[in-house]
Amino acid sequence: MKGYEKYFRGYFLPPVECYDWVKKDYIDHAPIWCSVDLRDGNQSLITPMSLDQKIEFFKLLVKIGFKEIEVGFPAASETEYEFLRTLIDGDLIPDDVTIQVLTQARPHIIKKTFQALAGCKKAIVHLYNSTSKAQREQVFKKSKEEILDIAVEGAKLLVSLAKETEGNFFYEYSPESFTGTEMDYALEVCNAVIDVFKPTKERKLIINLPVTVEMSLPHVYASQIEYFDKNLHNRDSVLISTHPHNDRGTGVACAELAQLAGADRVEGTLFGNGERTGNVDIVTLALNMYTHGVDPKLDFSNLPDIQKLYESVTEMRVYERSPYAGKFVFAAFSGSHQDAISKGIRYHRANKLTTWSVPYLPLDPKDVSREYSADVIRINSQSGKGGICYILETNFGLDIPSKMRETVGYLVKDVSDKEHKELTPNDVQQIFVENFVNLTKPLELVEYHFIREGQTFKVMISTKFDGKENNNLAEGTGRLDSVSNALKKAYNLDYTLTNYSEHSLDSTSRAEAAAYVSVKFGDKEYWGTGIHEDIICASIYALVSAINNYFNHKDDE
Repeated sequence: MKGYEKYFRGYFLPPVECYDWVKKDYIDHAPIWCSVDLRDGNQSLITPMSLDQKIEFFKLLVKIGFKEIEVGFPAASETEYEFLRTLIDGDLIPDDVTIQVLTQARPHIIKKTFQALAGCKKAIVHLYNSTSKAQREQVFKKSKEEILDIAVEGAKLLVSLAKETEGNFFYEYSPESFTGTEMDYALEVCNAVIDVFKPTKERKLIINLPVTVEMSLPHVYASQIEYFDKNLHNRDSVLISTHPHNDRGTGVACAELAQLAGADRVEGTLFGNGERTGNVDIVTLALNMYTHGVDPKLDFSNLPDIQKLYESVTEMRVYERSPYAGKFVFAAFSGSHQDAISKGIRYHRANKLTTWSVPYLPLDPKDVSREYSADVIRINSQSGKGGICYILETNFGLDIPSKMRETVGYLVKDVSDKEHKELTPNDVQQIFVENFVNLTKPLELVEYHFIREGQTFKVMISTKFDGKENNNLAEGTGRLDSVSNALKKAYNLDYTLTNYSEHSLDSTSRAEAAAYVSVKFGDKEYWGTGIHEDIICASIYALVSAINNYFNHKDDE
């Protein structure tokens, strides 16, 4: 691809090696989560949320379990200002939730921010200024010393105004465009700000190290975080926060490796909404942790409802294959995948396993309120017999015999292939019923009567074939055998009854029963199913259905 020569690696490695994070294999505890949906997420929407929508979203974030929520940039617009005042004046902020507001390191913006915060029970004031080499040279045309002074003076003004304003305030500082900043210089700026704020263990300062633009592989960011973890002033009084964007598609990896490297806190959005390619996806981060057996301290157990509200207020759509929330993330279209999943689920149920290890499903769909029948097995022309029969079993109670499954599978797949569409569970059931269950054409069993004589049964049957009536008497070792002999006699049939199985369709006293029968004419086998409250009737209907399939398909290639 032409033009690659003009690009260069615009990031900066730490001046010393920082690779201790490599020794850890998983994140063993939840970070402090901060949702920035109402600020960073909202500003990236084509149509920003209304006041009512913001309040509705805020309540959702509280319900999920966020204890820190960035609610806006109150000096940026009247809408932002009004939303903050509505939360404060309406007493909508729970006592255990801290709101966060953003401000540039510019005096008039900082002053308006504190005016908006007056009377707030608890808030984080998030101060930022850009420190990157590109921004210093191209945008601000300022030296390193001048940029550092902006940060320090902004911090001093925060401390001064916090003393004059009613409320309880904590501080956060971000060297914006951190990933494009020389690491020793970024550290110098952050340490200078720490020295102004003078944090304590009881009132910690947040140093947020944002991936404002992704420039490197995720492991580089982890090394940058570790460098700060080892070199920040008053480290025991500072929380290192990470705020990854997703320009290279590795925002989740950046956040996870940053936590391994010492980050205490993560800022992100639900489903990754944000500028350009978005912020880091907190749903993915939290559920990644959950699937490693660690409590993320956020509740996504009702993920479909969360997604529905999110899509409603943002007018965004969660992509079908987004991790955990996407429409198809638990879906298996491949026959081999479907077979493995259905067998895995049966194995877990049969053995009453308490740990989850179903093939192809890293998360139990029920943990996020997704259903196996609707979400896991999806039927199209690529599906297999295992998945198709799993649908019939889980949705309709039909435990198809193993030897019948291939016949059913090929039939359903053929319909999907010819119609060029995915089949719903109801479609699959309809195909099964129309082709196997209680078939009456061309052969219809009108009535039958049994007489038992010792070890044998005699039967008088009345049938119709293409509307023409026929009555016959025969006997056999059992009821089904006697009916079979009567049908052979009536229509000069030569077959062997090769398979028979039965089961109840539910556990009630009036439960219907399902019977499955196959008959072999020469080297070809034909299946039928009977469903009736009486198992004898069900088995006879299954036999008649199998014979009907012989008549209907005997001339097929």
